[in-house]
Amino acid sequence: MFTLYPCAAGCGKPSLSGAKTCAQHSANADLEAGRLIHYIQSQHSVKDLVCSGLHFTSIDFSHRRYFGCNFTGCTFTLCVFTKSFFRMNFFDFSQFTECDFSKTDFQFTSFAGSTFQDCTFEGSELVHVNFTGAHITDSTFNDSNLYNSRFINTKISASDFIDCNIKKTFFIASKQEQVSFKSSNTAEAVFELEQ
Repeated sequence: MFTLYPCAAGCGKPSLSGAKTCAQHSANADLEAGRLIHYIQSQHSVKDLVCSGLHFTSIDFSHRRYFGCNFTGCTFTLCVFTKSFFRMNFFDFSQFTECDFSKTDFQFTSFAGSTFQDCTFEGSELVHVNFTGAHITDSTFNDSNLYNSRFINTKISASDFIDCNIKKTFFIASKQEQVSFKSSNTAEAVFELEQ
């Protein structure tokens, strides 16, 4: 798991991997993002990387293995994560716009408080994944395995969960508008707490 080194500016946020400050206090956050992207794209497996608070646009994160990385508070626009493998990664409070996660394997990963606009997770493994408090719009999870994942207090609109395994998936207190669960095993999901 990544080691947290506090930002040298004293803000309490973690410093970026290979730097002494966080993204907010970096002299050039775009340069730091470029450096970390170059590192990621030169590796098959990426471990313990801290990229919190950076902005990524049109980046290919696909076909790699990620272990224990921290992408909290990042912004991802038009990024591709297809056919990647994620274990114990953190994307909390991040923003995703038009990103492709299709055929990706996520386990024990957190997207709590994140925003998804026009994203696809089609054909993915999303097992023990935390989407608590997320906002999901115009996105698709079709043909995915969402076993034991959490969508608690999540706002989901104009999105599809067609032909998904949602056994033991929690949707408690989630707000749904124009959401399709066609051909999914909704009887095995948890939409309300038992009295």
